[in-house]
Amino acid sequence: QSLATMGPGFLAAAAAAAATAAYILYKQTARKRRLRVLGVIPARFASTRFPGKPLVMIAGKPMIVRTYLQAKKASKLTRLVVATDDIRIKEACEAVGAEVVMTDSDIPNGTERCAQAAERTSGTFDIVVNIQGDEPLIEPEIIDAVVAALQDSPDAVYSTPVTPLKHEEVTIQGRVKCIMDQKGYAIYFSRGMIPNNKSGKVAKDYEYSLHLGLQCYDSKFLAVYPKLPDTPLQLQEDLEQLKVIEHGYKIKVIKVNHCAHGVDEPEDIASIEAIIKRDGLE
Repeated sequence: QSLATMGPGFLAAAAAAAATAAYILYKQTARKRRLRVLGVIPARFASTRFPGKPLVMIAGKPMIVRTYLQAKKASKLTRLVVATDDIRIKEACEAVGAEVVMTDSDIPNGTERCAQAAERTSGTFDIVVNIQGDEPLIEPEIIDAVVAALQDSPDAVYSTPVTPLKHEEVTIQGRVKCIMDQKGYAIYFSRGMIPNNKSGKVAKDYEYSLHLGLQCYDSKFLAVYPKLPDTPLQLQEDLEQLKVIEHGYKIKVIKVNHCAHGVDEPEDIASIEAIIKRDGLE
């Protein structure tokens, strides 16, 4: 029987099936192109807000070491390195078997330190994960989920997680908030309260989203990122991820349950140690 005699319904169904097969093949091809994953933990000693933060002791271990040991448990990382410009951090990490990449001291932010570390690490990688060194309780399952989100979103160059934020912490400037569209792509990140409302007060019936210190990049995009000019919102909020959005790229956001926040100020150490004690962590 010829195609001409099969009728419009059959032809439409065949076209739809072919389109579906092509889309599945495209998704599989996209995933194959982004399988090798490099994890990078940037660590800078001379922080302006909290000098020496990577080496601050948390329940008997330097914070950067705790972050490394947690990240090492992630199954989707092909390789994991610590990127630093400080010999003290290098020695502390190497003492527990970590691979360390030395980076320049004048790099302006963690994303660009991550990009330089990727350049200086041997091998070829499809995805680079920027694991913030001040997240000593980051769950390896979250790292794996963020990598999978980027692998499954070929239109995105970046993926990152958010978790529900306690209402009493919504107005804290150190807690970065995120709002997303209906498909899970980032609209905006802010240190202020977002979304805001007419009263200007925290809405007790709304679930605010806390951005976690974990960023997953397409490696080709990460090589381009340092060359992109800084943008007004990025500079106003002092948030690197806004440069991605302002230049028209897509960020995929996933929701996770994360029980702890990062260490932004010295006062945060006590609450992190309380969680370690409560949960019996080493």
